[in-house]
Amino acid sequence: MEQFAHISVQEAQLKLANGGAECVDIRDEASFAAGHIKDSIHLTNGTLNSFVSSVEFETPVIVCCYHGNSSQQAAQFLIHQGFEEVYSLDGGFEAWRHVQPFETSKES
Repeated sequence: MEQFAHISVQEAQLKLANGGAECVDIRDEASFAAGHIKDSIHLTNGTLNSFVSSVEFETPVIVCCYHGNSSQQAAQFLIHQGFEEVYSLDGGFEAWRHVQPFETSKES
């Protein structure tokens, strides 16, 4: 894959349910804490190096943002880092939260 691909919420859910993909969320910390896809990784400038060094380049990666726009640039960036199969989540977290379960990381 020389360029990222788009993926629907339903297709992403299937890939994640099968355990064959990683989901990264590039939204700000407060938005991520308020709600994110289960087991997703909060990808920031501070966590990028760790992510790149710890995830196999063959692992499919699904990039999630607010509405599916910023994730496209981040997905292409990950392709340039060497990841072979990268997707931008169409509609972003807003599309996901309306049809799929999500979790929060707020402190009680």
